[in-house]
Amino acid sequence: MRIPIFLAGFVIIALGLAATLLLEKPASYAFLTEALTLGGGLLICGLFALRNRWHGIIGAGVMALMGSSRGIENLAALPAVLLDKGPPGPAPLLQSAVAIPCILLLIGIVRALFAEKKRKLLASEHED
Repeated sequence: MRIPIFLAGFVIIALGLAATLLLEKPASYAFLTEALTLGGGLLICGLFALRNRWHGIIGAGVMALMGSSRGIENLAALPAVLLDKGPPGPAPLLQSAVAIPCILLLIGIVRALFAEKKRKLLASEHED
């Protein structure tokens, strides 16, 4: 689970850097700041997961939840943007592109937590 955390962090930072090329200055700096905050937080959680596995993974889950909640509203408007009926510009596309790795990471973390819970329940049954 650590590799997807690092991968999502690097992808989000790369999208922030791409925003500086695609958006106008004030919007690009705001998007870059948010991408560096979210991507950097995921990288920190990934590094923390190297030392304390589940604490880092749960922290990355919280970061992914925050990142996905911000971009989930843009996912609903994404078809209109792609069909040129929505707001012009690449900002909604970039925000949706940030939400997708966050959603995938969140799903993976929840699955890993449920698998760990099941493993612990089975281990406690075998001890009895």
